[in-house]
Amino acid sequence: MSAGRPGVPNPIDIHVGGRVRLRRTILGMSQEKLGEALGLTFQQVQKYERGSNRIGASRLYDLSRVLDVPISFFYEDMPPEVAGQSPRLRAGLGEAPPEPYRETDPMARRETLELVRAYYKVKDPMVRKRIFELCKAMAHADGEE
Repeated sequence: MSAGRPGVPNPIDIHVGGRVRLRRTILGMSQEKLGEALGLTFQQVQKYERGSNRIGASRLYDLSRVLDVPISFFYEDMPPEVAGQSPRLRAGLGEAPPEPYRETDPMARRETLELVRAYYKVKDPMVRKRIFELCKAMAHADGEE
């Protein structure tokens, strides 16, 4: 099954929904709280975040206000293979060939988001710096940067 067929979310909608989830999680906001701020149920927020419901222009504007980010935030870091799933490009009106969507962004992982939130809860800047240095040293010890 490919994007563009009924019932299959477009990878761009999945990316935008993932960015909504990313920002909501960074803010420590539940789906219920976001839903309340938008006049939605948490189930509707879930569907937006999964990409199964498309986010219209007015809702995207509301999301940008509630989550305190510019609208462009929702499209940032979009991999070229996801951008290639644009209906315009799929119809042959562009040059990029459509490719399957694969989530490879570590920033979209819940573990990463929870780590960042916990890190910024550490009030003492020197302790935060030591944690940062420890993480860097451990990554170098594993041969990764």
